[in-house]
Amino acid sequence: MQFRILGSVGAVVDGRFCTVPGTRQRTLLATLLTRPGRLVPAEQLYTELWSDNPPATVENSLQAHVSRLRRTLRKLGGPHGDVPPLITQASGYILDAAPEDIDVNLFRERLAQARRAMTVDSEVAGELLEEALALWQGSPLQDVAAGPLCQSEALQLEEEYLAALEDKLWLGTCCPEPSLVIGELKRMSITHPWRERITEMLMLALYRSGRQAEAIEAYNTARERLVDELGMEPSPQLKNLFREVLNQAPGLYHPNPLQQLKSA
Repeated sequence: MQFRILGSVGAVVDGRFCTVPGTRQRTLLATLLTRPGRLVPAEQLYTELWSDNPPATVENSLQAHVSRLRRTLRKLGGPHGDVPPLITQASGYILDAAPEDIDVNLFRERLAQARRAMTVDSEVAGELLEEALALWQGSPLQDVAAGPLCQSEALQLEEEYLAALEDKLWLGTCCPEPSLVIGELKRMSITHPWRERITEMLMLALYRSGRQAEAIEAYNTARERLVDELGMEPSPQLKNLFREVLNQAPGLYHPNPLQQLKSA
């Protein structure tokens, strides 16, 4: 049995995704999956499941949800299923799931492998990034209650996803056909206007595609937005890239894309 939190929360059995019924059961499972093999205190689970309005018999209510979740996992796993134990301790609960059976751990493992490969083999790095990003089935923890632990985990995961996507696009700006990533970079520059790395990559992809004027326009658009809405100038790194584009600096073209990756 494998588990997903990168999208809808649930279990994968024999290659088939199975949802867990009930928002509180899913929230309980999700909270335990964020700390696999580790104790999650009961007080933290109270907050995740009921926020500031726990029932009068909150301890009994939590025990009932834990029992329901155990039954759900056993039912999903079938008579011979490999169901991880949900362990009760005096101060809380542990879901003893193997790290490799949880999609977020696979995502982070592939991402770490890709980043190690980026200065050695860009093709391998790109394949690993594709594998990592393919694990995402939507917004993380998207159908659970927004308790503080799950909410903070979701925000962290969204940041990791964007960073991984940026790494993939960065490889695209260094490939022989950087124009292939321009459309995605333009889309991301609209949805994430304050991430200057996206502007930097868009400028490079445009410039390397022979579109110097558009690269300059991309910088000016980003600068105007920063000045008008935040009252601040672009970073020194982005300003320096702008000057290099204006001056058609030879260093903007690297015969070896790995050299560009090492200096990024």
